Amino acid sequence: QDLSLPNGTPVDTSSPASSSSLLNRLQLDDDLDGETRDLFVTVDDPKKHVCTMETYITYRVTTKTTRAEFDLPEYSVRRRYQDFDWLRNKLEESQPTHLIPPLPEKFVVKGVVDRFSEEFVETRRKALDKFLKRITDHPVLSFNEHFNVFLTAKDLNAYKKQGMALLSKMGESVKYVTGGYKLRSRPLEFAAIGEYLDTFSLKLGTIDRIAQRIIKEQLEYLVELREYGPVYSTWGGLEVELAEPLEGVSACIGNCCTALEELSEDMSEDFLPVLREYILYSESMKNVLKKRDQVQAEYEAKLEAVALKKEERPKVPTDVEKCQDRVECFNADLKADMERWQNNKRQDFRQLLMGMADKNIQYYEK
Repeated sequence: QDLSLPNGTPVDTSSPASSSSLLNRLQLDDDLDGETRDLFVTVDDPKKHVCTMETYITYRVTTKTTRAEFDLPEYSVRRRYQDFDWLRNKLEESQPTHLIPPLPEKFVVKGVVDRFSEEFVETRRKALDKFLKRITDHPVLSFNEHFNVFLTAKDLNAYKKQGMALLSKMGESVKYVTGGYKLRSRPLEFAAIGEYLDTFSLKLGTIDRIAQRIIKEQLEYLVELREYGPVYSTWGGLEVELAEPLEGVSACIGNCCTALEELSEDMSEDFLPVLREYILYSESMKNVLKKRDQVQAEYEAKLEAVALKKEERPKVPTDVEKCQDRVECFNADLKADMERWQNNKRQDFRQLLMGMADKNIQYYEK
């Protein structure tokens, strides 16, 4: 294929820099969608709050929009992790047929001792920003009333308390997704999705474990290198004639340290979080599949109950029809979300793997 940059410059696909050039080009192409978007949300400016009862971090959530559902074109509110968690639960309750993006795990990531450290807070900020951007890009979730409240309400706690009374009513309306019906067999296309998700999360889990082990070994190697380099400098001080080459070796080891440190940081901060997000994403998709199965099982059970009744009826009872509508709605929503998820996944992994290849090329060049 004829690869060229937006300014018309041809790309030399054989050069080590070609993946960077291609990545930039692909990102520019992806950004063109922004012209048609009418809702932009960012998460930034983490702040630590120390109270008598607890210490926690809040993040600034900034919204810019031209949508009629919003009273103002711009909002800026502060939210903490549990507010994001509340939003996700509300979306799961009110949109049971849709795939809700995952949140980063609540508990501290393996290997990170301090959840208030700059590195941990920044990794979480990026994940929360991505979580909101995923919702913003969704044609249904972005119009959800709870999402609107999350982005605009100055005092979210007041709204949470207000919503507690509604919660029990909402709980009743989505009870059908946890009914005690057993599905005879999952339709082939959804069985294929289930198998794919099982394999996908298994493979990612393996990559995640190995990547963590590689990072751990790199960090242990770094400790050794940092002790190894200065030995040559000290030796150079003892033997004047050999001082220059020994200092050269010491400086070279110092460069290796810096390069390896950067590579390990990139893997920890850019590579691992994407793997974790997609492991959680596949779990979310499996949950939606289970809900779909329960709705279909309920529909099958109702059809059987009608068939068992001997009296002849001119038409199927309305509750069976409603149940059939629900199955069809679930199937359509799930297929659309799966397609959207696959597109996002291709794009994310393309950038992730090309970026990682670039970082490794740069490391070995250094």
